Amino acid sequence: MLRIACYPKKNMMLAVLMLLTATQWTLAQKGDPKLTEVYSPVPPVVTPGKSCGDAPSDAIVLFDGSNLDKWRSVKDTMQAAGWTVKDGILTVNKSAGNIETKQSFMDYQLHIEWRIPENITGSGQARGNSGIFLASTGAGDGGYELQVLDSYNNPTYVNGQAGSIYKQSIPLANANRKPGEWQVYDIAWSAPRFNDDGSVKTPAKVTVFLNGVLLQNNYELKGQTLYIGQPFYKKHGASPIKLQAHGDPSEPISYRNIWVRPS
Repeated sequence: MLRIACYPKKNMMLAVLMLLTATQWTLAQKGDPKLTEVYSPVPPVVTPGKSCGDAPSDAIVLFDGSNLDKWRSVKDTMQAAGWTVKDGILTVNKSAGNIETKQSFMDYQLHIEWRIPENITGSGQARGNSGIFLASTGAGDGGYELQVLDSYNNPTYVNGQAGSIYKQSIPLANANRKPGEWQVYDIAWSAPRFNDDGSVKTPAKVTVFLNGVLLQNNYELKGQTLYIGQPFYKKHGASPIKLQAHGDPSEPISYRNIWVRPS
């Protein structure tokens, strides 16, 4: 038995808490289920989409096949996104450059579908290259890129294939479908946090599924993704999501069914 009397006054509260914990443990050992039941806070009700991949009731639909009203040009953020929308599909316009969401986000769940053209040509990084920047930190390719590429029978450096956090993290598997078929990314993104002096308080983390296969498991990013040099962090807050118009000469890829659930 715990003897509270032997504890100094200043430790009396700790002794009481220890006694309560010991009592709860004893009751739990006797099979009282109420000790482990929690009734609040009650999670919000979210109605899932009718079919797998459809946006749930609390999602922000970024592209539903009709227009690019929620996107803008990265070259000139006052201008509309200049990519092509036809038959419910968004196709990259390489001459128009990258596009990004008008809204900025911190942590979120993202669903996005993409397709490599069936008649794709080229090899390595010059074959269906694009990218999803989970946080856009400026013009060009600033930010944190999840690679999009034709990685179906197309060898390249492994930290640059589809599903990689570009030049940082090799995907756990190659789950690519062949060109002409739709691919599905489901992503959980946690944005980095910074101290007042600009130092990193908590780094960015990401979990990625491609076609239902886990490729990145709560990976902790080393900083922004770079083509040349080592990654680094630079202080920022909520940021847009950016899609890349890569300059490779292969046929442009397409996207559809893009939605996000901020958390």
